[in-house]
Amino acid sequence: MSELRFVRLGFGADAVEYQVAWDKQREVHAARFADETADTCLLLEHPPVYTAGRRTAENERPLDGTPVVDVDRGGKITWHGPGQLVGYPIMKLPRPVDVVAHVRRLEDALIRTAAEFGVETSRVEGRSGVWVLGDPVEQRPSLGGLSLDFDPRLTDEEFDPRLNGPEYAPSNAGQRREDRKLAAIGIRVAKGVTMHGFALNVNPDNAWFDRIIPCGIRDAGVTSLANELGRDLTIEEVLPVVERHLREVLEQAELKPRVIERPVEPEPASA
Repeated sequence: MSELRFVRLGFGADAVEYQVAWDKQREVHAARFADETADTCLLLEHPPVYTAGRRTAENERPLDGTPVVDVDRGGKITWHGPGQLVGYPIMKLPRPVDVVAHVRRLEDALIRTAAEFGVETSRVEGRSGVWVLGDPVEQRPSLGGLSLDFDPRLTDEEFDPRLNGPEYAPSNAGQRREDRKLAAIGIRVAKGVTMHGFALNVNPDNAWFDRIIPCGIRDAGVTSLANELGRDLTIEEVLPVVERHLREVLEQAELKPRVIERPVEPEPASA
């Protein structure tokens, strides 16, 4: 794979509005498709914004009508904002495109990044992103004074954690010792070139996630590197580490087209 180019668009006081970054993605995407630029990863912070992927349900959005930007990536609703490192790798992949392999590579880079800061993370089957795994269910504290056997999230399809107090808030998943997402991933592939990417929680105010159903998941929560380490951490500290691991994983990847398995036609019966 060719060398990956990094572009730092803006952080802190220079955080990039979501629409501006989205327009920049489209610009780089068109250039990459035309082979006018190399594979490029845009890195930035956003001002606070909720974005909803194509699979977002209406009952996962903010209850108070807070504006949400609907985007063309996969996945569901999430939040971006200060203290979160966002990366948009815009890369040309061989066809047929293997989207899952691309997501796994991004996860690998972020898992390595977290490990370098002393945070052990993993994948959760059926759920994209990078996770800090919780305790086994039987070892977790009870919610609202009830046994976990009566956890309404497990039995009530209409249960809404946004209406049921801080003990169910996604931002408090660490206190409940539940699985909690450290980094979200949502991508789109158009004309064989990737867009969108990942959001790594470094030191954000995770209470922003309590106003939505993050990624449509009701029985887990969110965390950050700072939460897990119990100390402050800055984007400036994490940024070069993320770049290094992205470079290692993405540049060394042996890109292969997705294998398409076709059904075997039965042989005609002999006369």
